Amino acid sequence: MKKKIEPTNVERVMRDDEIIVSKTDPKGRIAYGNEKFIEFSGYPEAELLGSQHNIVRHPDMPRGVFHLLWQTVASGNEIFAYVKNMALDGSFYWVLANVTPDYDAAGNITGYLSVRRAPRRGAIPIIEDLYRRMKQAEQSAGPRDACDASVGMLNKLLKEKGVSYEQFVLNV
Repeated sequence: MKKKIEPTNVERVMRDDEIIVSKTDPKGRIAYGNEKFIEFSGYPEAELLGSQHNIVRHPDMPRGVFHLLWQTVASGNEIFAYVKNMALDGSFYWVLANVTPDYDAAGNITGYLSVRRAPRRGAIPIIEDLYRRMKQAEQSAGPRDACDASVGMLNKLLKEKGVSYEQFVLNV
């Protein structure tokens, strides 16, 4: 069971030369985390391994972003996404994540690899505003329709801008 952690306003900022790496099995359980992942998450390695990757999920993150992420990688495609994670002490850190499926020799997905870099600082206010609006859409729709509501809101924005999700994320 996930511990109840109270978010704080303390931000940990990644340096441009830092990279956070983790691998999961097909169900999202952590199989590997590099030293930076352990450092930023604040969890001991033994507690991370075998845990669901959402152990570091910040409550400000819309469910729709993760729905899109998992849907994309489960279909065999990579995705880039801005993610706000929460450490064991309640502090947070923003990352630009690149998540890709990992395959065996027969072409079956055996898990997922996530490589996270420091986000472009100028993008954070834009992403925060988008995620705040997605969370509002989720709350208005209620738990059953939350993901559909926030993904729908995101898709409407992308259509208005005439860009794909990846184009939006990489050019924000």
